[in-house]
Amino acid sequence: MASRIVAPKMAQMAARPAFRAVQPKVAQRAFSGLRQATLVRPQTVSMVQKLAPVSRRAYSSEMANALVQVSQNIGMGNAAIGLGGAGIGIGLVFAALLQGVARNPSLRGQLFSYAILGFAFVEAIGLFDLMVAMMCKYV
Repeated sequence: MASRIVAPKMAQMAARPAFRAVQPKVAQRAFSGLRQATLVRPQTVSMVQKLAPVSRRAYSSEMANALVQVSQNIGMGNAAIGLGGAGIGIGLVFAALLQGVARNPSLRGQLFSYAILGFAFVEAIGLFDLMVAMMCKYV
């Protein structure tokens, strides 16, 4: 009989907040007659947090430096992938030169100058990519 009376009462007490919310303070603006309510939040801490505080890992500069180094290496590797594209581009330029000379040997000089121009453009893109990779690592 007593448990029928006590159990609902304890459940009702557990559902209530431990303390009441603080009334918000009201501040008046200097430039107008309007009042603005500043929000004041009550400090609500559960019983679990009071009994067993959560310990956080301290900030480790060694860990942060290691993560920065790993990120730099990954960025440099990703940027260096473009160097393979530059190598493929150079190969295609000279393959086209050989094919063009094989088809029409009389245009050898003109095709060679175009091939050197194409080589310079592709090599410039490769050097830009290498510069970006080095910036990822050392800047």
